[in-house]
Amino acid sequence: MTLRQMVEQLREREQRLRLGGGEKRIARHHEAGKLTARERLDLLFDPGTFVENDLNMRHRGTELGMDSVEAPGEGVVTGYGEVEGRLCFAYAQDATVMGGSLGEMHAKKITKVMDLAMKAGAPLIGLNDSGGARIQEGVDALDGYGQIFFRNTLASGVIPQISAIMGPCAGGAVYSPGLTDFVFMAENTSQMFITGPDVIKAVTGEDVTKERLGGAASHNQLSGVAHFSAPNDAALLEQIRRLLSFLPSNNVDDPPRRPSSDPPGREEEALLEIVPADANKPYDVRSVIQLVVDDGDFMEVHQAYATNVVVGFARLAGDTIGIVANQPRVLAGCIDINSSDKSARFIRFCDAFNIPLVTLEDTPGYLPGTAQEFGGIIRHGAKLLYAYSEATVPKLTLVLRKAYGGAYLAMAAKSLGADQVFAWPTAEIAVMGADGAANIIFREEIKQAADPDAARRSRVAEYREKFNNPYVAAARGYVDAVIDPRQTRRHLAQALAGLRNKRETRPAKKHGNFPV
Repeated sequence: MTLRQMVEQLREREQRLRLGGGEKRIARHHEAGKLTARERLDLLFDPGTFVENDLNMRHRGTELGMDSVEAPGEGVVTGYGEVEGRLCFAYAQDATVMGGSLGEMHAKKITKVMDLAMKAGAPLIGLNDSGGARIQEGVDALDGYGQIFFRNTLASGVIPQISAIMGPCAGGAVYSPGLTDFVFMAENTSQMFITGPDVIKAVTGEDVTKERLGGAASHNQLSGVAHFSAPNDAALLEQIRRLLSFLPSNNVDDPPRRPSSDPPGREEEALLEIVPADANKPYDVRSVIQLVVDDGDFMEVHQAYATNVVVGFARLAGDTIGIVANQPRVLAGCIDINSSDKSARFIRFCDAFNIPLVTLEDTPGYLPGTAQEFGGIIRHGAKLLYAYSEATVPKLTLVLRKAYGGAYLAMAAKSLGADQVFAWPTAEIAVMGADGAANIIFREEIKQAADPDAARRSRVAEYREKFNNPYVAAARGYVDAVIDPRQTRRHLAQALAGLRNKRETRPAKKHGNFPV
């Protein structure tokens, strides 16, 4: 056989392997509203840049008929390419081949690409669409999952790890996405759960559908396991590309700069109208964010979960920033268990990957109630304190309005390491609101007054004038500047530029004991 003939055989072999489970299974996949593994990778990577690895990998199973089973590509496509010109690694499970089930060599393909991503210092994207462990391979399949989990943990804080759930993801398979930085889910076609509806029915008697138990809506709104949802595969992959545009390739690199024509000194008259002077009136903090950041471009993370806090990525004068903001429209911006977890995890991601933090504060405190106390608000709230204190990236804080008590501290106060703290004239920085403080301090005086209501109003006004304003904190150096709201963008951009080369260390240790 000549070399030319051998090359022709090679081409035919590759074409057969790239068909995965074959035309009929691909057609059924499309009928279900899903793209194939390779179609997904084509949309994720820049055209013509994806390089596939280990196309010829083959399982070694012999039990339960596996010796006669062909599994092209071992049910997973792995490789690397470019996303907006930057190197990224990825794997995409192929549900047309044995349901995308994970066996020994399937796992080996994934761990190989994970190792390459770590060596190259490049993001890793996992496109999950799998029926779970390959039962025919027994403990070898389970060990494969363990190998993946171990590498997820090693890679954490070193390279960005992104998981997309684009089909079923059950049992042990869910823990790899759970260990990664961001989880995307496709609506109506993806589910995640530890135990499925049948097992739940048998054990607890509960009736629940797959979609209700582990669909995109449930995990984006209720559990917080997922960070993003998209109506279909194509929209999901476009979201991943957008997210990657904000992130550095690894923990040593700086985030990519994207020069903007939006002037850093731009003033916004509308900022004088958004935040009501009346501390009891709500507003949407996103309106403030969009007027301050470059071109109004804000990518919100966990948009549907713990909505009393808003977190996400934006740019300021071309630099990527992470934003954490209380949301007065929901629970008056109170901090609760879920918002503490949401914020703390986002803060730690930004700190791990050199992304400066901008905190917008307007909160009356921690959410009161037995459900919060019994649920561990002390422990969960401590995560927020820990995350801000631990972070060494540039930290800017802007007090928009309320900043009371422990919540004032929790939202990146000077004492937790904020590099620059700004406040609008509407800021109220105090142990508590003027009404509550006056009722405690002047309780007896108000009771004995001829007109208690008038006495209360007088004392509330006095307390507000003396304490519930930004100038007392500014006089002590806890606020660096009280600023004109219209000039917010300029002040934040200047502060960020001044901190661009910030270097700060923490005491040497193996690791801290995060209050999980």
